[in-house]
Amino acid sequence: MAKPRAPKPVTSGKPPQGLPDRETLIAFLRDAGEAQKADIAKAFGLKGADRRALRQMLKALQEEGALGKRGRKGFAQAGALPPVGVADVVERDADGDLFVKLTKAGEDAPLVRLAPGKHEAVAGAAPGIGDRLLVRFETDPQGGIEAKIIKRLGQSAHKILGVIRKARRETMVEPVDRRTKERLILFEADARDLKDGDLVLAQVGVADHHHGPKRGKVLEVVGREDEPRAASLIAIHTHGIPMGFTPAAEAEAEAARPPTLAARTDLRDLPLVTIDPQDARDHDDAVYAHADEDPKNAGGWVVWVAIADVAAYVRPGSALDREAREKANSVYFPDRVEPMLPERLSNGLCSLRQGEARACMAVRMVFDRQGKKVGHRFVRGLMRSAAKLSYEQAQAAIDGRTDDVTGPLMTAVLTPLWAAYRTMKIGRDKRSPLEIESAERRIVINADGEVASITPRASLEAHKLIEEMMVQANVCAAETLEQRKTPLIYRVHDTPSQEKIQSLAEFLATLGVPWNKGEAPRTDRFNKLLGEMRGGPHAEIVNEVVLRSQMQAIYSPDNIGHFGLNLARYAHFTSPIRRYADLVVHRGLIRALGLGDDGLTDYDIARLTETAEHITQAERRAMAAERDATDRYVAAFMEDGVGATFEGRITGVTRFGLFVRLKDSGADGLAPVSSLGDEYFVHDDKAHALVGQRTGQRWRLGDSVTVKLLEATPITGGLLFEMMSDPEPADPNAPRPRLGVRSLGQRPPGRPKGRAASPGKRRR
Repeated sequence: MAKPRAPKPVTSGKPPQGLPDRETLIAFLRDAGEAQKADIAKAFGLKGADRRALRQMLKALQEEGALGKRGRKGFAQAGALPPVGVADVVERDADGDLFVKLTKAGEDAPLVRLAPGKHEAVAGAAPGIGDRLLVRFETDPQGGIEAKIIKRLGQSAHKILGVIRKARRETMVEPVDRRTKERLILFEADARDLKDGDLVLAQVGVADHHHGPKRGKVLEVVGREDEPRAASLIAIHTHGIPMGFTPAAEAEAEAARPPTLAARTDLRDLPLVTIDPQDARDHDDAVYAHADEDPKNAGGWVVWVAIADVAAYVRPGSALDREAREKANSVYFPDRVEPMLPERLSNGLCSLRQGEARACMAVRMVFDRQGKKVGHRFVRGLMRSAAKLSYEQAQAAIDGRTDDVTGPLMTAVLTPLWAAYRTMKIGRDKRSPLEIESAERRIVINADGEVASITPRASLEAHKLIEEMMVQANVCAAETLEQRKTPLIYRVHDTPSQEKIQSLAEFLATLGVPWNKGEAPRTDRFNKLLGEMRGGPHAEIVNEVVLRSQMQAIYSPDNIGHFGLNLARYAHFTSPIRRYADLVVHRGLIRALGLGDDGLTDYDIARLTETAEHITQAERRAMAAERDATDRYVAAFMEDGVGATFEGRITGVTRFGLFVRLKDSGADGLAPVSSLGDEYFVHDDKAHALVGQRTGQRWRLGDSVTVKLLEATPITGGLLFEMMSDPEPADPNAPRPRLGVRSLGQRPPGRPKGRAASPGKRRR
């Protein structure tokens, strides 16, 4: 979760006089926190015509989303927080911390943690989901922002997705979000037509009693909890994933026609092939390679990457464009896809189907014998896919197991592709992008919508071939737009922070692995560490901790490079069917290279920053929804295993317990601290361990353990484990912890029998 901007007092330094430009005005408001128009004019010494120009500038910045209104006349930078504001409690995390959002803010407004404290003394009762508060935003000890309650204002119009639970005397809404503890009671008249197990969208009301459950009102019945697709449906509603398309957008898609050769380069003779997952329905990239015939580039290769020309169908300002931008990306669930574009385009005219003419944007790249790219050029073309292949099918052919489709393609297509890739890999290895391994799982859904199996995804050379060719095509797009001085949205990945490197070094020290804390982060240094650990007992956990030390990639019109790929410039170009960022880059290329009248507009350029921020947040939203749906499907799959024991590994250590990932299925669940034995535990965040206060025994990140499955709750995606293994013996050289987290099976030393610990002392 990105840290929101801190509210700042008005600076005492006097700004330069005269009508400010856009950046100067935004910077002034960023420093001021908020200011009225008269205050801004006074600060810059504006009079007469300049004041009128200021008013127009403020209006334009509001319309493009760079500024927000505060109160009746105040202005502030969009996304900034005021010193004091009205906020709704909208979320609770796994640690029990509450998060608030400004009441009148947009969807992309930051979530801010509610500072811990004695809320009852200020608010009259402990706040919960749905409460509306007056809060003060302040800097926390870690440099982020937290909200402190000034007073309670009542209830927000907060909505929750839940399941109807009917008892003899009452009907309740049980939230499907495991982080939400609130249950809602319905009035009898409102619950009459509802059935037990209905999935409903409910509005949070007020509590009948001071500490009792809140009343709720059902706004919509969205399905049933026992429906096969309930998991993805819950994720869609919980995370606010936009569904479907308006009639206007559908009409535009239906009106689209197959492409012609007019104003396009004819690429239909190139035997381009698509290589995708077995169950892929849309195909937005195709590849082809051949040896370079230029004698000056002996041993070099020419690689073609052709991408669906979505820009030809989704025009700037159209209904399709507005809805694609709002969705920002397709969202993929185990059982369904919520696409960015209507099916007529995503699975039809924009999908590079075998044997059918398709509009494309293609890049011709030239590599020398050392895998260095020595040139490239873009064309807007018409192509025809020679074959639709799966990763497994292409890999099997290269490994000597051809079939009726791949056999005829070996000499002209597949063998040259692999030869080109292996040359490109020489350059890739010199670049040394980050080599973090991820154990992905594939969830197989049967015809009844149930989970048939959960299997590891194989990592094939075919995957790496397509990945590297797409990476290089993305680099070409960024380079071309920079050279043509055309604004674009980059895919950027920042260097790990010093704090993250410090944390990594401290953890590695607990394993006896040296790491220089002052050493500048480099991908080759991380790869050296991962290579040294590979095959050893700590390989998985070091891989996990290195992954956690990395920053999250984002979209931005400002280039800082891509650390993980070790590239100076990088943009997303290769998936415009499912990512709006790629469509923006396509339009930039069309504008820069004079390839049509449907390129990037001045209006789009003016709001690139806003677009980049929006699609970054939408990407986060999609990832969270996909993860939640997967968790629910996995929990449903594991229901039959309640009571059984499983082998796993500790993948998370918190003050309230251990997260364990099962070896075979990859399922994640919690072993609460109460299941760890008769002991008090301290959370040692540097060592990623829980350490016994009395014995010094410890549970560490990466430990292999055996657990018993106690609960599997498909509606929330939760798995609850009981720890069956013993902790590691105490380290005789480590100091004993003084403060700890209580495991509920044990009285703290020295406390008389029958005297309970206060809630504030049970978990520190």
